[in-house]
Amino acid sequence: MAPKPRLGRWLMRHRQRWERPVTRTLLLGIFVTGLVAQFVQPVGDALEGTAYLGGALLSLVGYILYDQIRELNASVRAPVRALVNSSELGTFVSDAFQARKVEINFLGYTGETLINALYHRLEDLFDNQGPTRRVSIRMMVPDFALPMIVPSRVGDDAVPQDDEAFRRRIQQRCSEYDDVLSDLAARLTATGRLRVTCEYRLYPGIPRDKICIFNRKQVLHGLYDLSARMHYMGTEYYDPKGFRTDLNVWSLEGATAAATAVATWNKHFDDLWTLAAVPQWGRRAAA
Repeated sequence: MAPKPRLGRWLMRHRQRWERPVTRTLLLGIFVTGLVAQFVQPVGDALEGTAYLGGALLSLVGYILYDQIRELNASVRAPVRALVNSSELGTFVSDAFQARKVEINFLGYTGETLINALYHRLEDLFDNQGPTRRVSIRMMVPDFALPMIVPSRVGDDAVPQDDEAFRRRIQQRCSEYDDVLSDLAARLTATGRLRVTCEYRLYPGIPRDKICIFNRKQVLHGLYDLSARMHYMGTEYYDPKGFRTDLNVWSLEGATAAATAVATWNKHFDDLWTLAAVPQWGRRAAA
């Protein structure tokens, strides 16, 4: 009978805890036995060896090296990074696509930096599918149909002035991103080798947080610089720059506190997604 899943996970979790003392005991036992065989004739005759002391010393060297190698491996193990720049999102996207089921969730401004990485990775699936069989992409962006203080026009004394034309311009950009990803998703699904979906939803308010969640195991979160400005057609606007945003990283591979944070962010995103509106310009709404 196959072991129960809980038992299997428990065994894997404790394997290394048993492995080290057992190996150390075995090496130490070989050393002691060889040393005794060198000076106690009955033991030596029983083992019928001719180089007991040399073998014993070799075992002792192996025992010492074993401990040193274990300590070295622990010291050079790559630490979980606590802070990354948005320009590094491509690495996280590539890592996420090593799974059979890929789930990428985003909440932020336009998602341009993430979308660039997603586009290239989805394109690669036509020639190099790898282990991936299913991809789910969920994007949440602000409802640019509503009056906003960011993005907005910079008025007198730096007071934000709502600018519907500028909002519509940003909304059109998001619509184009939706078209690009949804078209790729449809083409990939049509191959019959995998299923890819892409959905957009809208949340009310300003783009303050940037959240990227990869396979529900790794969360990147940062805050946009709401004071960032840009010049467009001779006018200055408040316009956050996502590619400059630094992101804190939480991973299930980290400490208990990090795992708790990942679970909290997943629930937060799921709750917002349930409440968020489907955009009129989205592919899903048009269908």
